[in-house]
Amino acid sequence: MIQTKKKIKTNRIIDIDNLESSHLSIQFSLDGFSFCILDKESKTFTTLHEYTFQESNNSPQKLLENIAEVFKGEELLQKKYHSVNVSHINELSTLVPKPLFDEEKLKDYVNFNTKVYVSDYLVYDEIKNHDIVSVYIPYANINNFLLDQFKEFDFKHYSNILIDSLLSIYKYSLVPHMFAHINNNHFELIVIANKKLQLYNTFEFSTKEDFIYYVLFTAEQLKLNPEKFELMLFGNIEKDDELYKIAYTYIRNVSLLENRSKYLYDDTFTEMDKRKYYTLLNQY
Repeated sequence: MIQTKKKIKTNRIIDIDNLESSHLSIQFSLDGFSFCILDKESKTFTTLHEYTFQESNNSPQKLLENIAEVFKGEELLQKKYHSVNVSHINELSTLVPKPLFDEEKLKDYVNFNTKVYVSDYLVYDEIKNHDIVSVYIPYANINNFLLDQFKEFDFKHYSNILIDSLLSIYKYSLVPHMFAHINNNHFELIVIANKKLQLYNTFEFSTKEDFIYYVLFTAEQLKLNPEKFELMLFGNIEKDDELYKIAYTYIRNVSLLENRSKYLYDDTFTEMDKRKYYTLLNQY
């Protein structure tokens, strides 16, 4: 039997038999699955669940088995919703400037970052208003499974959500911004300056020294002065974490990313929830 561990559950009392006006957001990677529900009438996030998969040999097939097991035991995932969005977390993606994009070269683009197999299904999405095209390989077997469950849904690579949401807020800032989206053993680094996306990359790390090395090296390559640019941290991080402390040692302006959502949250949601599940809560 597939073992899953429910890490958190935050919800208020909702009418689970009347969700057809609500929105469901789903996010998954090889080692985890999470979902949240947005009540569109009250414009309030009401429910947030996460599962962590414990297998050491995760694969797309094992992921499908895990997700099927979650759906089998989770009543909220067996309901009808007004709309459903899905985001894929993997490293099988790349970004292409829109003026240089050619639909016939999807495989070539992704081949720069990862090996592409003949059987891989490649797709692309334009990050609207920012002249960027995201090319990526979704987990096709999971999409097919979800299609059976919901009949229709929209899907994206989760980097699209990070980039689009941050650019929409900080594109016209007069100060360069660096954003570090922290996960358990990797983080995404996004740099916005001069009204453009300057960099998006993923780095693996195991120590706080690894983390600050990549941050400072990126700043040096982009000629960003640690005395002047703003480093904003979000994802799985608190102000008293080691990563925050070491960042503050070397960079003058460090802060946790503020929540600027146009939606409300049930009282059971903490500020940490809003940072940790940023991409899930911004893929409506």
